[in-house]
Amino acid sequence: MRIGELAKATGATTRALRFYEERGLLSSARALNGYRMYDEQAVRRVANIRYLLDAGLTLEDIEHFGACLDGDLPNSRPSEAMLDVGRRRLSVLDDRIASLARVRDELAERLAIASGDRTAVSPSG
Repeated sequence: MRIGELAKATGATTRALRFYEERGLLSSARALNGYRMYDEQAVRRVANIRYLLDAGLTLEDIEHFGACLDGDLPNSRPSEAMLDVGRRRLSVLDDRIASLARVRDELAERLAIASGDRTAVSPSG
């Protein structure tokens, strides 16, 4: 199938599909006219990539999943290595959330002080 057909079948944009291919997550053959041609397995692979992205992983994280992207990822038992990738990403997200909460609290406090309304301070803690 051509790139437009794969995009339609998966809900991904053609731009995203080209990017996945650049990152080595997806592969295609070239037709004589130069068009990208994907096999039927590409539909599952793209669905799995999107599943992992929706779960909060990055493309860099997903690169560690390799051949697992061709399987029934949502219904399979993850390997310990896959779980480690998820745990590392979760830790990064927790750190970002904590940092944003500190920034939010600081801004709320400064706004309250600037407006003279100390009762408006509402830490997210």
